[in-house]
Amino acid sequence: MNRRVYLAAVGTAATSGLAGCTSALGILEDEGCDGEACDIGMTRNAFVPEEYEVRVGDTVVWKNTSGADHTVTAREGTLPDGAEYFSTGDFEDEDAAYDAWFDDRGGRLGTRQTFEHTFTVPGEYTYVCIPHERAGMVGTIVVTDD
Repeated sequence: MNRRVYLAAVGTAATSGLAGCTSALGILEDEGCDGEACDIGMTRNAFVPEEYEVRVGDTVVWKNTSGADHTVTAREGTLPDGAEYFSTGDFEDEDAAYDAWFDDRGGRLGTRQTFEHTFTVPGEYTYVCIPHERAGMVGTIVVTDD
């Protein structure tokens, strides 16, 4: 089964009963990926899905599906040996990404913008959204070589 089609179907089924809800459920107005435009969506304080599995050589596309600014910032200490560092803003390392965000919101991914990265080394990659990290906006990419 196509992973993107499955995730789109699950997301649609999970939210279809919420039509017409407002106010307290306002954060649910964020859109997830439609299965074609991105692999991982960004709600107000979460990556959806939080964990995503791909094969070596696959490209992952994140899309800011909310009204808030976000980043995709790899945690250097979690990268497998030989893996390329990745972040919105294409910074060389984690410190540069954090410095840029706190200096002038460098690496900002605005509403409906996308970011992509191709994974060439198997392993588990942890990444965060800098402005929403304290709120638990952390994701994981699992890259397999099978």
